Amino acid sequence: MLASYIDTAMELAIYELIEDDGTYWGEIPTLQGVWANHSTLEECRQELREALSDWIALRLKLGLQIPVVAGIDLNQLTQPLSST
Repeated sequence: MLASYIDTAMELAIYELIEDDGTYWGEIPTLQGVWANHSTLEECRQELREALSDWIALRLKLGLQIPVVAGIDLNQLTQPLSST
């Protein structure tokens, strides 16, 4: 579920070449605070994936809501299992 969330969220990423310094900026607009900046597009993508992973881990640890992406709801990972 976690890998699917990350892959799906990465498909929503947008990238921009910053003309002033020639670096690439990447972000996932639906996930506030998930962004990266690097000298090449591929390194920007890798950095963005790492930022997303860290962002998810922090939100899970702090018990903060994680936006549902394409029907994938990571918030249920923090719910206790029912003993039925």
